[in-house]
Amino acid sequence: MVAALEQSLWAVARVLEHHPKQVTALVAALLLGGGGGAFAVASFGPDPANLPVHEVLETVPLQDLHAQSEVLDAHTFSLWRSETVRPIDTADTLLARLGVSDAEAAAYLRQDPVVRTQLLGRYGRTARAEATDQHALRSLTVRWVADDSGQFKRLVVERGPSGKFTSRVETAPLVAATRLGSGTIRSSLFAAVDDSHIPDEIAVQVADILSADIDFHRGLRKGDRFSVVYEALEADGEPLRTGRVLSVDFANNGHSHQAMWFQQPGTKGAYYTLDGKSLTSAYLASPMEFSRVTSSFAMRFHPILNQWRAHNGVDYGAPTGTPVRTVGDGKVEFAGVQNGYGNVVIVRHNASDATLYAHMSRIDVRVGQFVTQGQRVGAVGATGWATGPHLHFEFRVNGAFRNPIEVAKRSQAVTLSAAARPAFDKLANVMRAQLEAAPATMASAE
Repeated sequence: MVAALEQSLWAVARVLEHHPKQVTALVAALLLGGGGGAFAVASFGPDPANLPVHEVLETVPLQDLHAQSEVLDAHTFSLWRSETVRPIDTADTLLARLGVSDAEAAAYLRQDPVVRTQLLGRYGRTARAEATDQHALRSLTVRWVADDSGQFKRLVVERGPSGKFTSRVETAPLVAATRLGSGTIRSSLFAAVDDSHIPDEIAVQVADILSADIDFHRGLRKGDRFSVVYEALEADGEPLRTGRVLSVDFANNGHSHQAMWFQQPGTKGAYYTLDGKSLTSAYLASPMEFSRVTSSFAMRFHPILNQWRAHNGVDYGAPTGTPVRTVGDGKVEFAGVQNGYGNVVIVRHNASDATLYAHMSRIDVRVGQFVTQGQRVGAVGATGWATGPHLHFEFRVNGAFRNPIEVAKRSQAVTLSAAARPAFDKLANVMRAQLEAAPATMASAE
């Protein structure tokens, strides 16, 4: 048997040696045939349509509808809505816009002295109502800022457990929150901030901060972009007032202009470029936020006297009531009427420098009062010898008239001390990161 087996293997080996391709094809055919057979066998399984079907019937009891109704009746929920108080609002009209239908609440608002003095007639304030699902008033809350103390007032009207209403006024601190914003100039700076839902006050601050580098009247270009980081002063999470610009990056006509707020220990805060160069001068470039120069510091033909005379200041044309601000820190030396100047304020800044603001419609400061740079001192008018509403502004150095625009350009800037440099650089890195993130933040909000 062994000899026969060896002889068979020897024969197979010779066949493989002389006919390898034929043997390989034969083996492949056998394998495919086996696979096809296996597939054929598998396809002869039972048809699911022929399998037995068992039907099961079960009764499901319904829950008591009355019990469900009682559960729903026991559940209550609140409706919240906010509205801005209008000049002609009454208790009834305000509650109606707040979605409240409650005669008892309206009667209380009409007769309560606190509500009458702090809500009705205080247009511009935001009222927030909590009502029941039956539109009855649960509570009414109004918040506002009364002064510059860093606090806000909160009027609360509540319905107590007995069903009677009570009112109270509370005082609480404002909380500063950081906001990011960015925009693109298409027509004006104010239009751009409106499109980006940034407060107008921020646009005014940006124009002041970068006024030495950018002409916001005539120098803006379509496509200019800006990013800004600023404070929003909040009351119970609701923004009530715009705070300070913390940093800004403004790309104007292909050039980037950056600034950030920094306060050195023991000094007033000031704006610097992000590499430490001061942008804050002793005097502002203009006593008004946005205006146009109608008469420069030069000889001119006087419109009332009809003769050529030296014009010892700069005239800014603006509508009556436009705020006028002091260009620098100082003490009010004069506040009243002065001949052809009409309503006048004179601010003494130091032993040599004084500024004069004339033709104003109103005066908002008193003699002896200390004022800070940018503080309102009055409003544009046409008092005295004036042919129309404008501000006449003078700068006097040791009693001599100087061109206010030139004085502002030459005023000494605040310098950054070496001791404050490490803290400044650390804050500047934070501001760079926030300014870079501002466009993406605005895009995600949209």
